[in-house]
Amino acid sequence: MKKSTQWICCAMLGIAATILPVKAKAVTDDDKKFLAMAAQSDQNEIALSQLAEQKATNPAVKAFAEKMVKEHTQMTASMKPFADSWGLTAPTGPDPDAQKELDKLNGLSGNDFDKEYMDQMVTDHTKALKAFTTEAKDTKDVKFQAAVIKGKTAVAAHKNMAYDLKKKL
Repeated sequence: MKKSTQWICCAMLGIAATILPVKAKAVTDDDKKFLAMAAQSDQNEIALSQLAEQKATNPAVKAFAEKMVKEHTQMTASMKPFADSWGLTAPTGPDPDAQKELDKLNGLSGNDFDKEYMDQMVTDHTKALKAFTTEAKDTKDVKFQAAVIKGKTAVAAHKNMAYDLKKKL
């Protein structure tokens, strides 16, 4: 009985030793960089889309903008637990590049505004999809990977919607 208990204890310690280091090393600097980029991208999309909610003249562009605000706000919320546990501070507004685009869009109206906004949405979502695809493949954190894959699916859908709508303008 004693010998079997020792074997069980040794086996359990061996299993624990192989599992725990993997869990501790799961989050990498690349994961943190990706999350920071994704969080900033969400803030940029939200800011640009809030402007489009106000200024777009095409009802389909306005509806797309409303969807972007809603879904990027949800994506931000879904990634927040990771940012909090990794000690990252979420951005609170657009970055300088997005601010330049906001300034440009503010100077446009009508169909010119709609076209520029949709051009930007195609560009932004194409870039984001590439980053999400890479992160989904590279991350070793299983829970984070699941969130990234879910985000990737949404970003791919956004890119396709933006592309299709852009072609109609």
